[in-house]
Amino acid sequence: MSIETVRARLLIISDTHTASPLPSTDSTHAYRLPLPKADILLHAGDITKVGYLIEYQAMFDMLKAASAELKLVIPGNHDITLHEEFYVGGTGKDKHVKRGIWCMEDVKKIREMWTGQEAREAGIVYLEEGVNTFELGSGARFTVHSSPWQPEFYDWAFTYPRQVDRFNPSPAVVNDKAANPIPDHPVIDIMLTHGPPKGILDETDRGEKVGCDHLFRAVTRCKPRLHCFGHIHEGWGAGRVDWKTKAFEQVETSKSQVFEDRCASIDVSESGGKPLKWGRETLFVNASIMDVRYNPTNAPWVVDIDLPMKPDTN
Repeated sequence: MSIETVRARLLIISDTHTASPLPSTDSTHAYRLPLPKADILLHAGDITKVGYLIEYQAMFDMLKAASAELKLVIPGNHDITLHEEFYVGGTGKDKHVKRGIWCMEDVKKIREMWTGQEAREAGIVYLEEGVNTFELGSGARFTVHSSPWQPEFYDWAFTYPRQVDRFNPSPAVVNDKAANPIPDHPVIDIMLTHGPPKGILDETDRGEKVGCDHLFRAVTRCKPRLHCFGHIHEGWGAGRVDWKTKAFEQVETSKSQVFEDRCASIDVSESGGKPLKWGRETLFVNASIMDVRYNPTNAPWVVDIDLPMKPDTN
């Protein structure tokens, strides 16, 4: 049975590390005001540099001002105060003490910022790990799997040992079972994770592919329409995978066009000339705004994509 769909525009950013878009008059950066309008804004984590309240406030104000009906946000490893167990009960607070701040941030106040009434009124939805379904005024109804977790990366938040599989159903003999395994196709439309899957837009400037093997295995089962992430700044880009051949087709961009549009873009909707074949293809996007030297030289991504319509109950 075919599923009725509606076109939606998505604005995807990640790894802003407290950098707001530059002024509209800036002559060197695509990441400048105003951010492109969209139906859905997705932020794939590393909102801040190191999780200070003042940093979150700056990014909250930026997202609040963005023109999008729905704004989905996950934390990343730098957003240490949103991982309360790590910050309060672990070593996270040391990152503030070592910087000369001898009092801890108020983690409850920070979480309230992202989950309170002001956020809801602005269309901001804070997510951690799990599955959620959303609706748009256009009639779109789509399901997202989100996760801020990535393989251990020095002493930062939301990390797990590389051998741990938190994304796939666990065998019966395993004691520590994955709490929120990613469902099989066709449940999920969009995957929003901080870290990349292994081998997909995850190569560092040293030539190492550092994405998660278990996440890649999960995405091959899930086959979402879109999987967006960040974390590896130098992996910025987009491409589509054909699941039958495993071929990866890089999305080519024009530097001058990206600067003019204030974004890199791709249209994989039915009206875009080369529509995405859901279940047979997935579009992957690494939307890190910062480059490897923490300069905001990378552009946001705008993706036009078909999302399922809410079933007609009449």
